[in-house]
Amino acid sequence: MKDINYILEMIPHRYPFLLVDRIVDQKKKKAIKTLKNITINEPFFSGHFPNKPIMPGVLILESMAQSACLIILDFIESPENHLVYLSKVTNFRIHSNVIPGDQIIIDAKVVNEKLNSFKFESTCHVNDKLVAKAEFLASMVER
Repeated sequence: MKDINYILEMIPHRYPFLLVDRIVDQKKKKAIKTLKNITINEPFFSGHFPNKPIMPGVLILESMAQSACLIILDFIESPENHLVYLSKVTNFRIHSNVIPGDQIIIDAKVVNEKLNSFKFESTCHVNDKLVAKAEFLASMVER
């Protein structure tokens, strides 16, 4: 299990846009399982929605992309010199709302890798219930 300090070393995202708290399991260059704790203190809850806080779907997708980014970094020798950009999303579906107090478990796996472009499949679960899934492409570029 790798903690937040490792994640902060590996990806450039910072509060309030860092959406991965811990790596729970990792299979180098293949798959990763991460978690994100959802608290009422998240800045987006003040406007999404007042009196009915729901995590925005686009931020659920971003947590999937950040998790996948941590796999891509296994493919390179100097991660600090690279960025990963989300380039295409397909089949994104939200099955259930994510609310304060939830803990999202994010599973991402590499489906294909070619010329610094990666295809992923990812799911998010809360209490073993599927809340979202997506397929997406990401590309690695030099900083």
